Amino acid sequence: MVSVKIVAVIGAIIAIGTAGILLSAESEQKSEFTIVPIDDQVSTTESVIVNQTSNLVEISGIKKITSQEDLRDILEQYGKQEGLGIKIGGSVILDSWPMGTMSSDAYIKSGETYSTTNVQVQNVDEPDYLKNDSKYVYIVNENTLTIIDAYPAEDAKLILKIALDIPSQSDDIENIFLNGDRLVMFYSGYNDEEIIPQYDFVPKESSVSVTHVLVVDVSDKKNPTILRDYSADGYFADARMIDDYVYLITNSYLSYQDPRLPVIQENSITIMTPDVFYFDDMEQPSSFSTLTAIEIFGDKINSESFLMDKAGTFYVSEDNFYLAYQKRMSSGFYEKLEREGFVAVVVPLLPENIREQIAVKLQDPQVRWIEISELMQEAYSKMSDDAKNELFDEIDEALDMYETEIKDTSHTVIHKISTENAEIKYVANGVVPGRLLNQFSMDQEGDRFRVATTVDYYSENSGTIRANSVYVLDEQLEIVGGLDEIAPNEDIFSARFIGDRLYLVTFRQIDPFFVIDLSSDTPKMLGELKIPGFSTYLHPYDKDNIIGIGRDTDESFGRVVQLGIKIALFNVSDVSNPRVSDEVVIGEVTTESEALYDHKAFFFDKQSNTLAIPITSDVQDLDKRFRMSDGYWGGFYVFDLDDSDGFDLRGTITHSKQGYYDMDYARTFYIDNVLYTVSEGYLKMNSLDELSAINSIRLDGTGKFISLLQ
Repeated sequence: MVSVKIVAVIGAIIAIGTAGILLSAESEQKSEFTIVPIDDQVSTTESVIVNQTSNLVEISGIKKITSQEDLRDILEQYGKQEGLGIKIGGSVILDSWPMGTMSSDAYIKSGETYSTTNVQVQNVDEPDYLKNDSKYVYIVNENTLTIIDAYPAEDAKLILKIALDIPSQSDDIENIFLNGDRLVMFYSGYNDEEIIPQYDFVPKESSVSVTHVLVVDVSDKKNPTILRDYSADGYFADARMIDDYVYLITNSYLSYQDPRLPVIQENSITIMTPDVFYFDDMEQPSSFSTLTAIEIFGDKINSESFLMDKAGTFYVSEDNFYLAYQKRMSSGFYEKLEREGFVAVVVPLLPENIREQIAVKLQDPQVRWIEISELMQEAYSKMSDDAKNELFDEIDEALDMYETEIKDTSHTVIHKISTENAEIKYVANGVVPGRLLNQFSMDQEGDRFRVATTVDYYSENSGTIRANSVYVLDEQLEIVGGLDEIAPNEDIFSARFIGDRLYLVTFRQIDPFFVIDLSSDTPKMLGELKIPGFSTYLHPYDKDNIIGIGRDTDESFGRVVQLGIKIALFNVSDVSNPRVSDEVVIGEVTTESEALYDHKAFFFDKQSNTLAIPITSDVQDLDKRFRMSDGYWGGFYVFDLDDSDGFDLRGTITHSKQGYYDMDYARTFYIDNVLYTVSEGYLKMNSLDELSAINSIRLDGTGKFISLLQ
């Protein structure tokens, strides 16, 4: 592992002369919401050190911010300690922020089986613009809500399309959850409040970004009722639904001029100031990440906020929220690495007669570099050109080796927050080398948390060097094991943790597909397969097979050329010898699929062996197996997928022949024996077995008065 190599490097650093210089580590440580018919609308400098046992930048304990004044004091103290010259300007918020919280039975024919959103973790729902149950489909677009009676498909009809009265500066509504007869909707906007700027006396208006959470009763499909309108400070980052609770993450940027604690409101009235925490030896704080738990069928709400860098990648299990972000390294960090490299590598190789003098000077905190430079220049002047060049080459080689081993310039910070029993409780934080690809780069299995990262580091002689690693962390997010140097100089393109295995795809010129054992704290490489192309998303078929979707590639004139959409079935029954059971390629380089970058657009049902992929293309397909007509085509390719026979094209469902934008937000689901495919323009219903057309509903551009459909 990297840490083992670094310990060896550090252990090899010797005392220099009588000064005994060692590579030492300095610790681095408003808006009332109504619903109306459309026709009624008019980095910080840190105490950083190379940790000699884990090669990690350490993050210390957590502390609570007790008041608005406390926040200002912390920021001012931080600025003084780090020498950033941060001036905390200010405003006095006029509102007080109290602590604590506020406190159809008719038979409808519906399907017996149905599918919902494709999610990463079972029983942990993810937000989307479309949700369905066994009968109804709910779609949000811009500021409208559409409800469709979708079952039985022959009688499917649009029963409601209404505009939501939200401020014009608000973002579109793009995310919802469905739980029985409750619809939970999110949109970001602004709350206005009055502040008195520092040393002023006149209150002035100030806008604060907020995310609204609407709990809507949709038991009466034609007359939905908003039960609650909560708002949490900050922009929408992500959300999950577990049982009858929705968990919302918001990021609110920290203003050093007007620092304020985040609040939770209901109907524009403040009901809670979340407990706010910060961390010892934190990087320069830039954002509050606020996690809020909202009871869907009750009035319970609780929230906690954390002052840190902006969290951007999330993994959520049934009992824990993991917030991750790239750790920013300050210029001071790199300056320390240069100094440590000089002390550890350069000085021991300099002429013997100046080592001791330089060692003594380096111990003086007031030493000027010119004094050390003059010593070296004087020593060089007494050397022959050959001896001097030989010395420089030796130092360059040693520095290159040193820089290659010290891979501390890229880290991911992970915070673990327990949500067990809907109670929010901070647990631990940890740091792993490298950067994450996306949420699928993280996973919890039992009491272990697993992470796959790509590490980029720079060597002056070798340039940028890239490597990939997987780490195993315990309940306190301490690294207990790892495997590194996976596919050097390649990027992770997709990862999927399934039980005690990790399936990993990297890419540069070929597509290495790796099977990694995680049954213990010491990951082991089980098998590897190299084929042209790459997969950007991996989906489980069963314990012996994995589906991958990505692109085919070819090498031409020494460079890799991307081709069409490639779907592959990887057989991993023999872990030491994974193989491709079958594959298909659709289109060529201009062919696109939303499923390449959004797993919610990917559909697979094992029971019916149905795989559906949204496809768009504007040229004739050059592939030998699947050809499209000339000109633009947008729709869905539907395959039979069997672990024995592989892919068999069941048929295609055309949605558009106009333009790419008509195929945005492609989704697929089924109710009983009907396959429903959705694009921006249409909801289409086809028989699941033969794909024969049953019904179709135009979702926009109907040219009708919406009120006539109510």
